[in-house]
Amino acid sequence: MPGRALRGRWARWLRWPLRAAALLAILLAGPLAVLAFGELDLQTHWSAASHAGAGLAPAAPDEPQAVVRVFGARTYRWRGAFAIHTWIATKRAGERSYTIRHVIGWNLYRGRSAVTVSQREVSDFHWFSARPQLLAERRGEGVEALIDRIDAAVRDYPYADRYSAWPGPNSNTFTAFVARAVPELGLDLPPTAIGKDFLGDGAGVAPTPSGTGWQASVRGMLGVSIARAEGVEFNLLGLSFGLDFDDFALRLPGFGRVSLAGGLPAPQQEPSEQGRQQHQ
Repeated sequence: MPGRALRGRWARWLRWPLRAAALLAILLAGPLAVLAFGELDLQTHWSAASHAGAGLAPAAPDEPQAVVRVFGARTYRWRGAFAIHTWIATKRAGERSYTIRHVIGWNLYRGRSAVTVSQREVSDFHWFSARPQLLAERRGEGVEALIDRIDAAVRDYPYADRYSAWPGPNSNTFTAFVARAVPELGLDLPPTAIGKDFLGDGAGVAPTPSGTGWQASVRGMLGVSIARAEGVEFNLLGLSFGLDFDDFALRLPGFGRVSLAGGLPAPQQEPSEQGRQQHQ
């Protein structure tokens, strides 16, 4: 009898660790599937990778209006199975180049800020051969004021001297920080934007990047968010999963957003036909 009671106590103690391990294994299935069957470039050396425009948006000389766009693309090599890299592109009316703002970790090894601000003719460049996808776009009236606020948020970014691919602060932490400061962007970062939930070195509560709800997070490794745009999303060790009511989609590690209407992965949105016509 004592032995049976002891075995029962051990079984109860092990129940939750085993469940957590099973959940983690399920969450890793998405990234492993992308690694095995996705369109990741695992061969091209970084020095030969493409950074050419993808044709999703007009070049700056062909874009007369003020515009803000946020893009994301799979990160380099195997890391792309887990995460995307994001950047913010802005252009004021009449300017002939886009200002690109993002975080690049290796800048720190050169003694520079992790925050990079550069000029490009195109905003939709490939990221080490990974094709970008449009996450948000704002054009026309009122955008100049948004750009002013984006500039201010970039200056206020608190982790310019730090970088950690997992769980943050990284490029997605930067983009999420700017989006929270400028909620009019309405940026709904996908679950593959690992680092978006990093709110600091301890536990924190903040608006979601879309500005339509709230999230709580512990160092970007454990958390939950509830918002109109993001839906309900949980974060376990940086792997995010949940249900997006706004888009009627699942939010899954590796895959991103998976539409429940068609069952097809939709990690980010492509420009609409109306948007293409506006660009032309």
